[in-house]
Amino acid sequence: MKNVLVIDIGGTHVKVASTTQRVPLKIPSGPSMAAADMAQQVLLGTQGWKYDHISIGYPGPVVHDHPLAEPHNLAKGWIDFPYQKVFKKPIRFVNDAAMQALGGYKGGRMLFLGLGTGLGSAMVFDGYVIALELAHLPYRKGRTYEEYLGKDGLDLRGKKKWRRSVLDVVERLKNALICEYVLLGGGNAKLMKDLPLHVIVGANSNAVEGGIRLWQETEELKAPMETKRRRPARKRR
Repeated sequence: MKNVLVIDIGGTHVKVASTTQRVPLKIPSGPSMAAADMAQQVLLGTQGWKYDHISIGYPGPVVHDHPLAEPHNLAKGWIDFPYQKVFKKPIRFVNDAAMQALGGYKGGRMLFLGLGTGLGSAMVFDGYVIALELAHLPYRKGRTYEEYLGKDGLDLRGKKKWRRSVLDVVERLKNALICEYVLLGGGNAKLMKDLPLHVIVGANSNAVEGGIRLWQETEELKAPMETKRRRPARKRR
């Protein structure tokens, strides 16, 4: 079994875990953190850890294991950073929401929404993980989904109104994307109450599990921002 280092990059913390170190090491991030800072602190914090491969969950669009745009809640300098040269291990990049979605996927057609500093989104459609970029689409009153469901929206409007907005968005997107159920992740998902049966709060370990699963796959990416999960062979009649 491959020993994988999982780096989950968030707007508040960078969480680092591995196949053998399941309890994440938390490194403060924020608007001043660039890729070089992240790499330096991860390497320092994981001295003595043994791993063969690295999975990086990135808060932005990813194509062919490479960031496509700078993150909204961190400093610049992520697109052109020489990750492979610095870490000296095989690396797989994936959108952070897609990594969490993969870790919590239970089959069928699932929508994932990450309720953290911003708003992450992904869909798993019959085994295919598809990263989405819904956060900055218009939602209501000239504001975006992220402005309502992210941390700023929570702080501005309070938990009660924020919860109503989350449930409203869940139903809108679930119906639009024809998904059977919705998985909520991110640090603020735990604030939700009285959820309908088709809405599940994910475990904190989903990002780690998703990062490990990335290296358990046997097939290459089907298309940009799309990963195929292994399926059991069908029995012949």
